[in-house]
Amino acid sequence: MAPDDRLKRARDQALRSVDALAGGRVLVAGDFLLDRYLVGQATRLSREAPVVIIEHESDDTSLGGAGNAARNVRALGGEPIPLGLVGRDREGERVVELLRAAGIDTRGMLRDPERRTVTKTRILAGAANTVRQQVLRIDRGREYGASRIDHLVRRARALVSDVDAVLLSDYGYATLAPAVRSCLIQAARNRNIPSCADSRYRLSEFQGVTVATPNEEELAGVLGRVLRSDADVTAAGEELLSRLNARAMVVTRGSRGMSVFEGAGHCRNIPPARLGEVADVTGAGDTVASALVLALAAGTDVLGAAMLANAAASVVVGRRGAATAVPEEVVRALEAWTVRA
Repeated sequence: MAPDDRLKRARDQALRSVDALAGGRVLVAGDFLLDRYLVGQATRLSREAPVVIIEHESDDTSLGGAGNAARNVRALGGEPIPLGLVGRDREGERVVELLRAAGIDTRGMLRDPERRTVTKTRILAGAANTVRQQVLRIDRGREYGASRIDHLVRRARALVSDVDAVLLSDYGYATLAPAVRSCLIQAARNRNIPSCADSRYRLSEFQGVTVATPNEEELAGVLGRVLRSDADVTAAGEELLSRLNARAMVVTRGSRGMSVFEGAGHCRNIPPARLGEVADVTGAGDTVASALVLALAAGTDVLGAAMLANAAASVVVGRRGAATAVPEEVVRALEAWTVRA
């Protein structure tokens, strides 16, 4: 079968799988962050210093990190079950409020009095009648205390027995400590349900997952090398797949689409589903991981699940900020890919 024929069959399977995403229960474990946005109009330079004065227009908060992954699972029709830590502060309260407002069960969310909730404040500004652009980001908070790890492991064991998949969303704040991630990965293997690792900095530590979803930069970083060509990406992908002892790996490559690895010598490239302008890639990795593991839980094979995730990501990168895609939008994106295939 020609490569294009395999992709067309995978796309057809992805289309058939969209309805099957509904009701899939995904344990979303990891670093739950609060994203804060301060928006204003740039008016003039200050006389106090060579800086722009921004007249405040609005502010907003949203779920970041694993919280955004949970939002994506919900938008696609799944049922996310969060497992994570926030501080015992106003920001932590807001994270829990936002989860509940989205109709997401919060019994797996624990509070850590030793740390502040990780909060990323983005300041967006622009001239009148122009799109507001990010001009500054302020991060607050750090790794959560080890005193809560035993509590997380106990909660993980209680929750993982009643889900269809596990998504490990690691943003580098130590919620997924070794005891937590090994508990979840082993439980998923024992129950024969898919697990997905989406790790910004420590992907090599997630051995035994079903699938991993690094972007090209993360793949290069975890192996400590520069990837200059398609051949470099293929070799690196096969090496990391072997190291992880995973069933598959999906490497997101921006304008080049995705590379899907299923063992040595089995790399297939999926062209990007979006041909138009990309507005913002923020949170696109959360969308890919969420759609992929939800599709695998619904019985879709790896290539079909990757095709579905590719379509979902094409929707969110056309919007500003961390966005989500609903099933109808995924179907339209897959159908649009059909025309070009």
